[in-house]
Amino acid sequence: MSTNTSLSFSSHELRDLLLAWVALGLAFAIFFAGGGTRAVANITEGGLLGPLLVSLLTAGIGFLLHELAHKVVAVRFGQQAEFRADYGMLFLAVMSSLAGFIFAAPGAVYHRGRITEREHGLIALAGPVTNLLLAAVFLPLLFLGAFGGSEFVGLVGSRGVTINLFLAAFNMLPFGSLDGKTVFSWSKVVFLVVFVPSVLVTLGLFVFGGLF
Repeated sequence: MSTNTSLSFSSHELRDLLLAWVALGLAFAIFFAGGGTRAVANITEGGLLGPLLVSLLTAGIGFLLHELAHKVVAVRFGQQAEFRADYGMLFLAVMSSLAGFIFAAPGAVYHRGRITEREHGLIALAGPVTNLLLAAVFLPLLFLGAFGGSEFVGLVGSRGVTINLFLAAFNMLPFGSLDGKTVFSWSKVVFLVVFVPSVLVTLGLFVFGGLF
């Protein structure tokens, strides 16, 4: 295994990260505004800046830090790793939001080099764990908004918590190319420790709090 653990970003990668962040922010802003003509009416009446800022700070940050966590851990294990945006999927994210639903797969971190099964599992695990940590970071903002604080701060907190919990639970599903399949193959114990709480809390938000 290579011992090169320096973290660097090419100009192509930085451009892809920026484009993915902006496209996701726009897509989620439209989605949260109701999608379609309803979104256009809501944004026209209230402006785009506020919804876009909320989405950039919540969905955009959640998606991109998830991917960057994969890169950081991969590089730590001596991998060559770089994020590449999927322009077609970013376009689909914006178009689906206009239709009233959201389908977002902004791209992925691709890494190469020799690694063990454990290292591969930890690289996959880094993304969902980052989302769980981000949910904890947003939680105080949710409470600040709920107890007389700024409505904007409360909205950022609420969406930051729910989006990041959903991302953690979804990406830990043990299917296809999702992180959960790699983690499950490496360690079923680690998989259950992360997957079960993520799913239970997310389902609780659906049932008792209403997601988003």
